[in-house]
Amino acid sequence: MNPLVVSGLDPHRGSTALSVNVNKVALLRNTRALDIPSVTRAATCALEAGAQGITVHPRPDERHIRARDVYEIAELMRAWPQAEYNIEGNPFHNLMDFARDLKARGLPLHQCTFVPDSVEQATSDHGWQFPQDAERLAPLVAEVQALGVRVSLFMDPLPDAMAGARAVGAARVELYTEAYARAHGTADEAAVLARYVAAARAALQQGLGINAGHDLNRANLADFLRAVPGVLEVSIGHALIADALELGYAETVRDYLRAIHRAAEPS
Repeated sequence: MNPLVVSGLDPHRGSTALSVNVNKVALLRNTRALDIPSVTRAATCALEAGAQGITVHPRPDERHIRARDVYEIAELMRAWPQAEYNIEGNPFHNLMDFARDLKARGLPLHQCTFVPDSVEQATSDHGWQFPQDAERLAPLVAEVQALGVRVSLFMDPLPDAMAGARAVGAARVELYTEAYARAHGTADEAAVLARYVAAARAALQQGLGINAGHDLNRANLADFLRAVPGVLEVSIGHALIADALELGYAETVRDYLRAIHRAAEPS
């Protein structure tokens, strides 16, 4: 192996896994009645370059990821047993049907990230609220985890909400990082980042694993991981696919993995 190329699969990698969200590849493909660019090819390139997971967020209107993509990527993941398949979405829309059906077919599914987005929403922009969402979330969390699938809840960086996430049975939370990304490089960065540090510490105290995602990129990722304790996974799509237009899939994934490695290096 070339020592200058971080594969992401070597034993020296950091503890934070990179899951590549391929939604934007599907969005571009859907502008034409063709199968290019290929979503499964994008996922394959990401995995070959060292990504530790693939994420999709299928919405009911199929404006990017389609039902066919969900199953084709699941089939692909059979060949990558060391990687994880994460499906994001609203459990009150179409997410539960995918989880049930994939497991019934014996296809890989490792994590479901519950996101409280509305049907018409352009992108995720807020997390679950507790105690407001607790009663309706708890049975769905229990059902998915009974299938042998980890549940992560998309959450704003609110320390007091972490006990609620744990109480409904979630194994992890995904910290919604748009506020951090907007503040990065500004006078507000330290104060905003402190909110994420406090939320992560509260999550860890509750025994929750920590994921993070939304607008993380090559410029801000390492700073976030250096400051915020215990981040097990970052899910990155928009910025990573945009970078890949210039650098290619493989080099882009390697560069994100390098950022993760830099964050793990002693200061």
